[in-house]
Amino acid sequence: MTLQTTAAAEPRRMPAPPPFPAYQVPGTPQEVSEHSLVHRELNYAIAVGFRRLSMDVWLPRKTGDGPVPLVVWIHGGAFQLGDRRELPPTFTPDSVFRLLNEAGIACATVDYRHALEAPFPAQLHDIKAAVRYLRQYADVFGIDAEMIGAWGESAGGHLAALLGLTGSRDDLEGGLGAQGQSSSVTAVVDFYGISSLTHVQRRQGVEEFLNGPLVAAVPEGASLDPGTMLVGGTADPGLLDAASPLGYVTDEAPPFLLVHGDSDGLVPHSQSELLAGALERAGVHHDLVTVEGADHCFFFAEDQLDGILERSVDFFRREFRIV
Repeated sequence: MTLQTTAAAEPRRMPAPPPFPAYQVPGTPQEVSEHSLVHRELNYAIAVGFRRLSMDVWLPRKTGDGPVPLVVWIHGGAFQLGDRRELPPTFTPDSVFRLLNEAGIACATVDYRHALEAPFPAQLHDIKAAVRYLRQYADVFGIDAEMIGAWGESAGGHLAALLGLTGSRDDLEGGLGAQGQSSSVTAVVDFYGISSLTHVQRRQGVEEFLNGPLVAAVPEGASLDPGTMLVGGTADPGLLDAASPLGYVTDEAPPFLLVHGDSDGLVPHSQSELLAGALERAGVHHDLVTVEGADHCFFFAEDQLDGILERSVDFFRREFRIV
């Protein structure tokens, strides 16, 4: 009797699964008004160990032929609070997004990591990833990848300025989300942002506006100073300077519109004067608008807010060459 042997079966080779995505592909926008279509909850950056970073993209419904310019809106909140969907309490809800759409300009309103989630430069890396994502899908959104601006208020103004001033700094791009696209912008509007974290002399402290439940998650003994918290809980002047727009001004900067109240108790008007002076010395086109009687968020000057927003939208229309 002859026994037949068979070779051991080779292990079955399974195909490798697809890699986990680093960002989400846009879907279909929703109609929200006669002026706007909105892509909501787009995950523009997905990173291990952190929440997904999201944006909403507001698209104008009535456009001419060809792609439209876009403005990235960056919310404030002292790098500790805030949300892409929230405008300052003095603003009418959705007013910035609506006004841009009415002018034929798209708007992407973006989230970024707060200071206790990750220290600087994480916030700048996030905003740059958002711009790269928008360029990656410019054809899907119908936007002009060469006409992207930035507009922010308070901490968002700080980040908008940094974004505008670091478009050619490869060392500050970060590795999140879409790659292979530029994060540069062509125009910046900065509402009462800090330009130098080492030159801030506030009349009021952030602590005055925070109650117990708001600070319950803050580690015991941690500073609530926005600049100190932003750079990891230290007052190291080198780290504070590295997180400040003032040190990045060059003659390659895009045009700036700076708007600041002369009675701002949280971010002194002198902060915008510092940045305006640096832009002037570098030969960069800019304009500093002082709002008389306005505190932070333009409190006590609400009657001037419509004009402030109109002037800001007109600035972008001019820079984007919209007739």
